[in-house]
Amino acid sequence: MKKVVLIIAALVSVCFSFQACKQQDSLKVMSYNIRNAKAQDGENAWDLRKDATTAMLNSIKPDVFGIQEAYPVQENFILENNPEYKGFGVGRDDGKDAGERMSVFYRTDVLELLDGGTWWLSETPYEPSFGWDAKCRRTATWARLKHKATGKEFFFVNTHLDHVGVEARRNGLALVVELVGEMCPGAALILTGDFNVEPGDECLNSLESLEMLDARTNAAVSDDKPSFNGFGLMDGKVIDYIYYRGFSGVDNFRVVDESFAGKPYISDHYPIVATIKF
Repeated sequence: MKKVVLIIAALVSVCFSFQACKQQDSLKVMSYNIRNAKAQDGENAWDLRKDATTAMLNSIKPDVFGIQEAYPVQENFILENNPEYKGFGVGRDDGKDAGERMSVFYRTDVLELLDGGTWWLSETPYEPSFGWDAKCRRTATWARLKHKATGKEFFFVNTHLDHVGVEARRNGLALVVELVGEMCPGAALILTGDFNVEPGDECLNSLESLEMLDARTNAAVSDDKPSFNGFGLMDGKVIDYIYYRGFSGVDNFRVVDESFAGKPYISDHYPIVATIKF
């Protein structure tokens, strides 16, 4: 009997060790359009749903994530209420505080920030500017990160593509891949964001031609739920994405559509999450 107990204990130990190893060799990645704090959303206003964002982060525990449409008050709220993260971003209109920001956050116990900054999706990516046929200034916030458990480095880029400009969307995605390649040829890259297009759009085809893979369609376990929910007042759409290259694969992908802190909609978009393997 004693021998059986020892065998079972050994098997349990092996299982836990295997799980720990598996976790160390992967990243939990999230993209989340937080819906800007200045929007007149009535019962869905930011002040009435902000605690749901904290509850979601405490539940999902992403290692690295990007938010879209954020204002400083929203970025600061996350940092104050989730001290395990550090993050940064700049306003798209002036490179400081004016306008929405596409902020990047990372767990300090999992990742080390090596470098970071913001590009404008335009012909002049290093200064506040409109690109091509875009209706708004659009940015991509980037971070070069090191995974502490493995020592592996990668780029994480978070963006929000224009809702009007077809050329701006296509050229903006190509610009991100090009700029990462200039900084570090062949680098592993994760690209998250609200792309404002549904699957099959030509701008996604051009992204895939640059050897970027869609986590939703390449995950071993996935779902086909919409990421845009319109606070339940509009039809759902798939317009939020996690793309990657230079990683071995994706264990799972899902749309986080459950309620948090009593709020059925923590934003007009659901977060999307993927576990990406080194």
